[in-house]
Amino acid sequence: MKRLAVLPILLILCTTLFAQHPSIREKTQGFTQNEGFFTYYWDEVEGKIWLKIDHFNHEFLYVNSLTAGLGSNDIGLDRNQLGDNRVVYFERRGPKVLMVQPNYSYRASTDNSQERKSVRDAFARSILWGFEIAAEQNGAVLVDLTDFLLRDAHHAGRRLGAGDAGSFSIDKSRSAIYPEGTLNFPKNTEFEATLTFTGDKPGQEVRSVTPTPQAVTLRQHHSFVELPDDDFRPRPFDPRAGYFSIRYQDYSTPIGSPLSKRFITRHRLRKKNPSARISEPVEPITYYLDPGTPEPVRGALLDGARWWNQAFEAAGYQNAFRVEMLPDSAHPMDVRYNMINWVHRSTRGWSYGTSVVDPRTGEIIKGHVLLGSLRVRQDYLIAEGLLAPYRESALYGDDNPMLEMALARIRQLSAHEVGHTLGLAHNFAASTNSRASVMDYPAPRVSIGADSTLQLEGAYDTGIGEWDRAAITYGYADLSSAPAPADTLNRIISSVLDRGLAFISDADARPPGGAHPQSHLWDNGEDAVEQLDHIMEVRTIALKNFSESTVQTGTPMAKLEDVLVPIYLFHRYQIQAAAKLVGGLHYSYNVRGDGQPHPVPVADSVQRNALGALMGTLSPQTLTLPAHIIELIPPRPPGYYNSRELFNSHTDPAFDPMGAAETAAHMTAELIFNRSRAARLVDFKARDINNLGLGEMLDTLMVHTWQAPPREGYQGSIQNIVNHVVLYHMMQLASNKNASSQVRAIMNLKLEALREWIKNEAAEEAPTEQRAASLLYGYRMLEQFKEEGKILPPTRPMPPPPGSPIGNDSPPFLQCHFH
Repeated sequence: MKRLAVLPILLILCTTLFAQHPSIREKTQGFTQNEGFFTYYWDEVEGKIWLKIDHFNHEFLYVNSLTAGLGSNDIGLDRNQLGDNRVVYFERRGPKVLMVQPNYSYRASTDNSQERKSVRDAFARSILWGFEIAAEQNGAVLVDLTDFLLRDAHHAGRRLGAGDAGSFSIDKSRSAIYPEGTLNFPKNTEFEATLTFTGDKPGQEVRSVTPTPQAVTLRQHHSFVELPDDDFRPRPFDPRAGYFSIRYQDYSTPIGSPLSKRFITRHRLRKKNPSARISEPVEPITYYLDPGTPEPVRGALLDGARWWNQAFEAAGYQNAFRVEMLPDSAHPMDVRYNMINWVHRSTRGWSYGTSVVDPRTGEIIKGHVLLGSLRVRQDYLIAEGLLAPYRESALYGDDNPMLEMALARIRQLSAHEVGHTLGLAHNFAASTNSRASVMDYPAPRVSIGADSTLQLEGAYDTGIGEWDRAAITYGYADLSSAPAPADTLNRIISSVLDRGLAFISDADARPPGGAHPQSHLWDNGEDAVEQLDHIMEVRTIALKNFSESTVQTGTPMAKLEDVLVPIYLFHRYQIQAAAKLVGGLHYSYNVRGDGQPHPVPVADSVQRNALGALMGTLSPQTLTLPAHIIELIPPRPPGYYNSRELFNSHTDPAFDPMGAAETAAHMTAELIFNRSRAARLVDFKARDINNLGLGEMLDTLMVHTWQAPPREGYQGSIQNIVNHVVLYHMMQLASNKNASSQVRAIMNLKLEALREWIKNEAAEEAPTEQRAASLLYGYRMLEQFKEEGKILPPTRPMPPPPGSPIGNDSPPFLQCHFH
């Protein structure tokens, strides 16, 4: 019996003995040790990274990113692209170590530990990974980090398989640690891995940029970063100041006070001498330019980014903002470096400014800009279309107006994206304040000379604007010696308002449904209608001058269409600006007591003037391409394939001039028939019978399209196309389930009136075959709509090629700021 009693004890002792972990020293024999923020060991034989963890429940910042990308704007996996950043900590639970992400969206800012715990336990945390302890020594443990580093932290597989491209997943046999990008420093530890994603149904976007589309190899980066100290004072968010923000709910807030706390995102910046009007900073904000940027773009990017020093000087600093070239020894994803990256893609697209932000306070730890390299070439293309420069006498050396315009845009773009990484949001109303901000999207300003020549001098502005100076002062002025910081910030905002500087950002500006009459993308000037008239005149001159001299000698003539697209559609953004006046609403991000006016509809006369200008863009005369242009453009030769940059066509392989007119008419009609705009017109008319209403707008549209005197020939065909485009959009809005009942009621009333008009018109006139066909088509569509309540069959007008003078109408998964 005694022997039997001893047996369990022996089993427990043996189990405990065998369960003990080896020491870290024993486990890492033969490995390469790297000390820094975290100590890690590199096992070259097994290709593994082992991480030493000697601090538990100690928060740090974890950031994932890409260092080698796909090169596709549409998919969006760019070189040096930032991913997620989050606060995490390691927590030991028995034989495991968990990587835990606390929930900083819900907090209790109190000294009461139980109150903090009650909030912490009320909302979920996220455990990002679990590690098995492999060795242990003096309270520290060793874990295998390899699988954590080789997982798809950036969600690249999901984007590679978007649409019908099937499923992409990591092939571990073709993935490995990348030692060249695995580095260690006192305050940050950097890891990098080569990941190969495999899939059996790669989509066209993947096929276009990979040598073997079934195997896509990228590089993924992971950063473990020491969090900043507590010596950063968050600055309150003010909706009028133009900043991005962090937000969280603070459950220790007294009842009656706002539960949500908002603070702007900004870099840490302090004066050496806070009481001095002008002082050098304790530490300047320094950005570094990608050394892979070629000249002359390199010089332009440096110049544009350095403009921000003007704003910091206005905020009371001397030499507070610097831009230098990244040293050859530095890694662009090292969190210590604010970066301006020059990124190549197979197609043009957006640039954007992102940031690594401490979610606890809003402090920007790393500003990170990605600039698409093809944008400069698109501006050059637009300038070629405007100037038709390649005549025999035109030789360009250093004095090249196309290059100067393109570089001027790049300077502005550099400043714009850096502005996002300083914390600033878009200000799309700045163009109405004499280009008061680089945070607007500027259109090239084209002037018309006395001899009707187009001139590009001053196409883009130079330097930081008045709004930018004020915004930087709000975010970065040193308030440490201010007796009442809140009063100081309010005075800064009051000064902005007193100067009439408007601020309206993304949600209120982007088409098709924006309502603010000053907030537009890619526009110039205070008066949107006046500017539309000017743009249409520029367009007319450019089309008149368009010739084979628009492309260089030796270029296939079919390439003329590439240059024609942005010129024929040169008005596409100004019609967006003019359309916002119709059913437009003046308003601001006002707060109680600031004296700003309350929302008020745009003056009726302004709305009617804008509607008249929009009708001009639907005129057959406006949409008719000059015969000499049509005769110049042949089908594409071998090796020069169609692309999305060209007009969609009904006449392939031939160029389709009437298809181009259909596209342009579609752009205007889509804006006019926006359901929110239509509902505002109904509302404004109901509140003031003298206002332009939806019914009157439709009557005006009918007078300029279906009921206009019929034309013959080429312009007659374009007139019919415009009529069909208008009819399509009318029926779309009338059947839109998300439109208000009053909008749908008025639309159906006007459609029935149009049906009756067509019936009577066809009976009274003796139309040409072309006119008769158009009337019959419209009548039958309306008859079907009357019976079925929907379009049968749907005939959607052809959409325009990508635009945003430089970029696409739809950004990739990241917005400009992240923008």
